[in-house]
Amino acid sequence: MPVLVCLSGLPGVGKSTIACALAEQTGALHLRLDVIETAMRQSHMKCEDLTDGGYAAAQAVTRLALAQGFDVLADCVNSIQLTRSAWQQASQGHHHIDVMVRCRDHALHRHRIETRENDIEGHCLPNWQSVAARTFDPFPQADIELDTSQLTVEEAVQCLRAAMSAANKEKSHV
Repeated sequence: MPVLVCLSGLPGVGKSTIACALAEQTGALHLRLDVIETAMRQSHMKCEDLTDGGYAAAQAVTRLALAQGFDVLADCVNSIQLTRSAWQQASQGHHHIDVMVRCRDHALHRHRIETRENDIEGHCLPNWQSVAARTFDPFPQADIELDTSQLTVEEAVQCLRAAMSAANKEKSHV
C-alpha cells in the first residue's frame, strides 16, 4: 500500500535534499511546494497571494498518486496545524508519515540559507532574517524528527526508508 511521507520544516533545513535522495532510491513521487508555487506565480493566473493554493494543488496530486499506487514525498514548510491536517486528509486511508526536519545548529542552518544555490528558475530564496522570523508551530505529533546537523543525508534517507518499509509491512498484516 502506498505511503505519504510529509517532510515539514523551515527553509534550508534539508527537506528537499533528503526528498530528492529518497525519491531517487525509492521511485516515490517528490512533490516540492516551492516548484509548484513558483510555477503558479509564473502562470497567467496573476497569483499575488497563493495562501494555500500550492498546498491544495499538491494535495490533489497526492490523492491521485496514492490512488494509483505511488508513494509520495511532500516537501513543504508546513508550519501550521491547519496545513498538517490537510496532508493527513490527503492521505485518505493510506499510511501517512509526518517527518519534522530540523537543523538544531543555528550557525549551520544560517550558513546553508546564506550559501545555497537557487535550483528553481524564477523562485526567490528567503534570506536568513525571514527564515529566523518565521512562525513555526510546535509539531510534537510528528512521527519522526530528523536533525540534519547530526545526520548525513544518507542516514536520514535510511531512517525514512525503514519507516516506509515498516508502514508497508504494518498495512499488509491488517
